[in-house]
Amino acid sequence: MNTVLLPLLVAAPLLGAALLTVLPAGRVARSLFLGTSAGALAAGLALLAATRDGQVYAHQVGLWPAGVAIPFVADTFSALMVTTTALLVLVCSAFAIATGEAGRRFFAPLVLVLSAGVYGALLTADLFNLFVFVEVMLLPSYGLMAIAGTLHGLRGGRTYVTANLLTSTVFLAGVALVYGTAGTVHLGELAGAAQDSPVVAVAMGLVLLAMTVKAAVVPVHGWLVRTYTAPSPAVTALFSGLHTKVAIYVVYRLYALVFDGEASLLWIGLVVFTATMAVGVLGAVGETTTRSILVFHMVSQIGYILLGVALFTELGLMAGIFYLVHHMVVKASLFLSTGAIEHVHGTGDLERLRGAARGQPLLALAFLGAALSLAGLPPFSGFVAKLTLVAAALDAGQWTVAAIAVAVSLITLMSMLKIWGSVFWGPPPGAGPAPEPEPAQAPETAGGTATAAPAATRAPARIRTGLVLPAVALTAVTLCVGLGAQALLDLSAQAAAHLLDTSAYVEAVTNR
Repeated sequence: MNTVLLPLLVAAPLLGAALLTVLPAGRVARSLFLGTSAGALAAGLALLAATRDGQVYAHQVGLWPAGVAIPFVADTFSALMVTTTALLVLVCSAFAIATGEAGRRFFAPLVLVLSAGVYGALLTADLFNLFVFVEVMLLPSYGLMAIAGTLHGLRGGRTYVTANLLTSTVFLAGVALVYGTAGTVHLGELAGAAQDSPVVAVAMGLVLLAMTVKAAVVPVHGWLVRTYTAPSPAVTALFSGLHTKVAIYVVYRLYALVFDGEASLLWIGLVVFTATMAVGVLGAVGETTTRSILVFHMVSQIGYILLGVALFTELGLMAGIFYLVHHMVVKASLFLSTGAIEHVHGTGDLERLRGAARGQPLLALAFLGAALSLAGLPPFSGFVAKLTLVAAALDAGQWTVAAIAVAVSLITLMSMLKIWGSVFWGPPPGAGPAPEPEPAQAPETAGGTATAAPAATRAPARIRTGLVLPAVALTAVTLCVGLGAQALLDLSAQAAAHLLDTSAYVEAVTNR
């Protein structure tokens, strides 16, 4: 495989974004917008095919020696993440086109710059360049938060900017301390450094702390639930699959590479991530809008994903990586299906949406499939993800953690049924018992005018197919993954093997 493909995954979206800033809105611009993400998806699949046997590919930009050049490296884990990210960007972009949001000035360029930052963060093997790519990812996100133009969106954007600027400052301080104590920020040269030097461990701990804030781990999850309800449904779905997941990827990568899976610190993760599972799902219980419920469940599911690295066994890491890919797809599908309803009806309030999706069988199936997958029911990918993760916890002797994971799944199912019962199954607003038969002649009022018969309940507004298909596509993916889970389990096992034994990664990125 030509390793030049790795930096092109960053360069191509940036070039596409530059072209879209000067192209007029129209078919050509839409084709370029979708085509860029489709190309990234094809590149991700090529990377996945090339790395599935354990091969690791690295490229030094400009052909400078390792330690001087900007290093890009791809193994099975990063290839999985690139492929899933490209799929989500493509589907969410199609949804934005269907809603008309993609026609807004600079929307499409901002999305492509965001995707370029994500690809760079997933592929870089340099701690400072990781910080740079995270900032490249965040800067267009600020614009996407504000582009909605509503007061609620601007308030959410203010919280989002404040939280992420503070976190980025902590992140940069951690990078500086790592460089000051270890003399390098090259991940290949930092392998095992935290075990060799307690000072480096503290410095890298600051970096991991910043990443857990970006991942919205309890107790620093409040910024997420305040901000992800503010932007448009398309932007929320995009953010749900990208931002926190990059932070989770970094936690997996750095703890495996720099800390070498240090067992004495794993209890901290077990406590914090189990609390994240429980607090997130309990926070959703009292919510009354579709997006706020889904955002709280997003916090809960982040706890499940990070539980894999807290166990740090082969089965645990495999389960966590499988869960990460599953969750990216399922959560985006849920945001897109409820987002289609919100776009048409102008609200996400459950009471005001009662029966809104009746007569929308395709959308109802898309939501129901993704909801059952999120709760961990067969035959969807969520069943395999949770079963494997619970098995990993039991295998590690963490019976309490396994019991909490099962209990949280039951509460998750209740919350999904709450949305289903209100939006998709409940009667429309104003619907009630059948009216009594009217007499042949309606009685006259005092003014001599006949009273009108009660107005019939209005049928739910029809939701266009273009708004429904993105959610359907992602639900189909989670169903296919659930039915053919062994393929993703094998890839996840290979990715976990690279985290347990980082020698191939280090050798590739340092040219040893």
